[in-house]
Amino acid sequence: MRKRGMLLIGTMSISVILSGCFQGEQSLEEIDPPQDAEAVDNLENIAEEVNEDTEVVAEETVPRQLFLIDSNGMVASQTLELPAPNANEVAAQVLEYLVKGGPVTPMLPNGFQAVLPEGTEVLGLNLQEDGTMIVDVSEDFKNYEGTEELKILESMTHTLTQFENVSKIKLRINGQALDEMPVNGTPIGDGYSRVNGINIVDTDTLDLLESKPVTMYYPAEHDENRYYVPVTQYIEVDDNNEFSSIIQGLIDGPGFQTNVVHVFNSETLLASEPVLTDGVLEIVFNDGILKDSDQSVISDEVMETIVRTLTEQRNVEAVNVKVENVNQLVNENGEAYSEPVTKETFTPTERL
Repeated sequence: MRKRGMLLIGTMSISVILSGCFQGEQSLEEIDPPQDAEAVDNLENIAEEVNEDTEVVAEETVPRQLFLIDSNGMVASQTLELPAPNANEVAAQVLEYLVKGGPVTPMLPNGFQAVLPEGTEVLGLNLQEDGTMIVDVSEDFKNYEGTEELKILESMTHTLTQFENVSKIKLRINGQALDEMPVNGTPIGDGYSRVNGINIVDTDTLDLLESKPVTMYYPAEHDENRYYVPVTQYIEVDDNNEFSSIIQGLIDGPGFQTNVVHVFNSETLLASEPVLTDGVLEIVFNDGILKDSDQSVISDEVMETIVRTLTEQRNVEAVNVKVENVNQLVNENGEAYSEPVTKETFTPTERL
């Protein structure tokens, strides 16, 4: 009897506690929220606003040509997306991205390396009215092997002369003008330009007095990276038509020592002498140049090789390639060449 009474009391106690809990929950719902509280329904909108505010803005970049060293030790250009600099820092930036261990390191294409000695700093740049860029660098610039000297000059020169108002460079170290390079003594007192050449091919069979150095562009490949290598080679020049000699040199190729791709068919011939009119060089080939004679397709690499090479020549602004007995040439995508092709088609240019 006593146990039964205790059980009844316990049951009543539990009922009272549960009742209090439910009443407590009800009373919480009835409490007015603070006047500055956000409605629960707006939480999703708040989260979206936070995400928008904290979204990372993509850094603006610009494409620049950097002349680096490829896996064969050749100086060749790679177009990389660099952070957009201030207007007056463009030239300094491209030089800084040539320095070993510098900001270019994480973006170097497979097989490529930077060329300027590690630690080299650009202390100053001064573009003269005649197109000469005076480059002042730190003492670390001297720390290179003799075999690297010409590559350093070629890399700096071609990287800076991608800007159309820069024609050559002169060097200073800590403000002191250089008449010759620090290690092998390459003369640079008069400056260094593209006329000095790049990746120069030694020629034993030609009479250098009767020849002319010409920089020609050939495709090369490393893994899946296809790029163009400028090669300066001496060719025998026809006084009557220098362009014929250059084109024949392209067709013949640079030889085995340059590790580049020869893109011309063995049947390729000039059908007539090239003619330069108002900056446009017209070149007529036989159909041996075609990749697909039925569709009148000329290889993209053949076209780029021709245009890159010939627009390096003085007064040539564009190239109009034709094939005898062919009305309309097309590229590998079937697109018609309806107008002369300029260098800017492949390598954008700008002024500093």
